[in-house]
Amino acid sequence: VQLQASGGGSVQPGSSLRLSCVGSGFTLEDYAIAWFRQAPGREREQVSCIRPRGRITYYVDSVKGRFTISKNNAENTAYLQMNSLRPEDTAVYYCAINRHYCSAFDEEYDYWGQGTQVTVSS
Repeated sequence: VQLQASGGGSVQPGSSLRLSCVGSGFTLEDYAIAWFRQAPGREREQVSCIRPRGRITYYVDSVKGRFTISKNNAENTAYLQMNSLRPEDTAVYYCAINRHYCSAFDEEYDYWGQGTQVTVSS
């Protein structure tokens, strides 16, 4: 099982980025997938999660209305569309999968991607 995250970059406040997480060795449709982020000196936090069947999503309050999680089961890929980016969104973003549900606890995720850096600065 592998997860490959990409799409990060350095952008100005107010810009948009779309992160991708390509999965292999498993069927994404059967898994919940979450995006986490970790900024320097801060604990990792879950940004968003989408349940296995993709109809229910969760977001941390700070990104509600700006970020959208989705997945394309045919491509075995999940996305995080990030709009109206703010400097406080700067972090390394990770994708992770859970076989059954969207858990708030890092240790309940079975596999993790390698992370992609997002930097928002003027």
